[in-house]
Amino acid sequence: MTQIQWTRKDLLGLRDLSREEIELVLETAKSFRDISLRPVKKVPVLRGKTVANLFFEPSTRTRVSFELAEKRLSADTIHVASSMSSIVKGETLKDTARNIEALKVDVVVMRHGSSGAPHRLAHHLKASVINAGDGINEHPTQALLDMFTILEKKGKIEGLNVTFVGDILHSRVARSNIWGLTKLGANVTVCAPKTLLPARVGELGVRVTTDLCQAVKDADVINLLRIQLERQQESFFPSIREYATAYQINREILRDAKPDVLIMHPGPVNRGIEITSEIVESPASVILDQVTYGLAARMAVLFLVSGAAKKEKEAK
Repeated sequence: MTQIQWTRKDLLGLRDLSREEIELVLETAKSFRDISLRPVKKVPVLRGKTVANLFFEPSTRTRVSFELAEKRLSADTIHVASSMSSIVKGETLKDTARNIEALKVDVVVMRHGSSGAPHRLAHHLKASVINAGDGINEHPTQALLDMFTILEKKGKIEGLNVTFVGDILHSRVARSNIWGLTKLGANVTVCAPKTLLPARVGELGVRVTTDLCQAVKDADVINLLRIQLERQQESFFPSIREYATAYQINREILRDAKPDVLIMHPGPVNRGIEITSEIVESPASVILDQVTYGLAARMAVLFLVSGAAKKEKEAK
C-alpha cells in the first residue's frame, strides 16, 4: 500500500507526478470501484462541495463520466459549455473562471482545445483544477483509467508490454499514458506512420516502430488511438483506406499476438479504420470496461484534489 498523502491542489498532468502519487490514485480508485454496484450508488464524501465543469471542447465520455462521478460523491455541480458562456461575448477564460470561483466553487474540471489552458487557470484560482484534456498536451484522467483497467485485468503494470497504435503526434492520451506507464515500470511501444510520430518521441523512454506486426507481437496490451482528422491541418497519410490497410487491428494482425492480449481504445471508436467491429466485440476488448473503471478513477481524483482524503484521515 502507498503510504504517501496527496498534497497537490490540482491534477494537471502525469508528467509531474511521482510513481507513488500515481499509485495512490489507483489505490483510491479501487476503493470506489464497487460503489456503482450498490443499491444506493452514492457516498457523502463530497457533500457540501461544489464542482464546476468547464467544457470548451466537444466531449461525451469524459463529460458524462465526470458528471456521474461528482453525483456519486454527492457534490453539487455546475455545467458550463463555451457556447453557453460569456466567452462568446468576449470574456476571457480567466475572468469566466474567476466569476465562477466567486460563487465559492471548490473544484473546476476543465477541457480546452488549447494546450496549457488548465495550467493557466490553476495559476489564477484558489479552487482545485482538474485537467480533462488540453489540446494535444495531456489527458491525465484518461491515462489513469487506462492504467486502472490494466491493473484490474492483468493484476500488475510493471513489466508489461503496452503498445500504442495510431495518431501519436496529436494524442494527449498517449502522452499522459507514456508518462504514467513508464513510471510504473511498463515497457511502452508506440507505432504509427512516421508522419504521425512526434520528433524525439524515443527520448521519452519508449520503443518506436512503424511496423504494426512487430508492435503487436509481444504486447500484453494494445491501446488504439483514433485518427484525429479534426486536429490535422495537412494530410499525414495518403488516404484513410491506406492507413487502415497498414495499421488496422483486425483478426489477421492478432494471429501473432499473445492469446490474452487486451485491446483498449479511449473512444470514440472509428470502426473499420483503426479497428474492425469484430475485434471491438471480441473477448479481448476491454473498451467498455475502460468506461466503467473510468468512473472509479475520476471519483478518486475528485476525492483527492478536493481535500476529502486529508479530512477523512484527520477524522480517524
